[in-house]
Amino acid sequence: MACTRTQACLDAPFSPQPCDVEKQSEISSPAKPQEKRSMFSSLGILDRFLAVWIFLAMAIGIILGNFVPSTGPALQKGKFVGVSVPIAVGLLVMMYPILCKVRFESLHHVFREKQIWVQMAFSVLLNWIIAPFLMLALAWAFLPDEPELRQGLIVVGLARCIAMVLVWTGLAGGDNEYCAILVALNSILQMVLFAPMGVFFISVISGDQVTFEYSIAAKSVAVFLGIPLGAAILTRFVVRRISAKWYDETFLKWLSPWSLIGLLFTILVLFASQGRQVVHQIVSVVRVAAPLIVYFLVIFFATLLVAYKLGFGYKLSTVQSFTAASNNFELAIAVAVAVFGADSNQALAATVGPLIEVPVLLGLVYAVKLIARRLGWND
Repeated sequence: MACTRTQACLDAPFSPQPCDVEKQSEISSPAKPQEKRSMFSSLGILDRFLAVWIFLAMAIGIILGNFVPSTGPALQKGKFVGVSVPIAVGLLVMMYPILCKVRFESLHHVFREKQIWVQMAFSVLLNWIIAPFLMLALAWAFLPDEPELRQGLIVVGLARCIAMVLVWTGLAGGDNEYCAILVALNSILQMVLFAPMGVFFISVISGDQVTFEYSIAAKSVAVFLGIPLGAAILTRFVVRRISAKWYDETFLKWLSPWSLIGLLFTILVLFASQGRQVVHQIVSVVRVAAPLIVYFLVIFFATLLVAYKLGFGYKLSTVQSFTAASNNFELAIAVAVAVFGADSNQALAATVGPLIEVPVLLGLVYAVKLIARRLGWND
């Protein structure tokens, strides 16, 4: 079925020219397997083997924590907003590059399209109502006797993805421009909603005998999301105004790997600080992994099915599914460490997040492409 003009424009929301419907229908279907393989091959070595690097960072951290006893105390000496300085540096380095890719200067064009508001409303419902409650239910189902691990999972469920979802969407052939819109939207919503929802889910609904400090959580979000977000907006409006070509082709290319370097550094430091705890609580790590795997699979395929039934098209449905299934584990780690402490079980649960999310979401990339080919699903 041919695309309507509205759908074609929605699939290219930042294009300044009128949409060519016929051309759009040619390019909107999922890329062929050969094209997808070349896209995967074009990724840098950090992106392509991210799961491997995460395992290595965790292993090195655990080895340091267990065989060099002074490592943990040394890493926890300096504090910044309740987080050790090395972890704070890693978190800020992690967040800034990915936010520099969001085209903030073009967002005002997007909001003129009615269908964008429909898509955004659908995403807000998924990300800020359905997904957190699903994680809460799974946390209670799998960890009824482990309140601290349960709280860590709830924190992960409240941290909506604003970084890695761009990688998954690109690999799956989704609409990268619309994905950037959701990244910007979730960045703003997290600044406002994360702290009060943390209080509501942990201190009110869960009924756990623990106080989720609103002020500490709000400060963590303001620092570890607000600072890189503000810096990214400033960078785009100042540096890109001087030379858009240099910014897009040189600066972003140089900056991009630093996000993953920051992630790996943060994981290494966290596991070096918690090395002994991880080794002695391997059962806890496995127990946290189980509800995370169920969460990723259920929310992804449920979103994909609903989006398919609603006729959103492959590219937009893929963006919605990966955005709902992904989590901002960077922010979850920062908040868990700041509120509960680096040696807490809550921080341990948050740290397990990227270990599980990366291989599962990578597998879902291949799954959604296979589904699209079998169904002949296009836009």
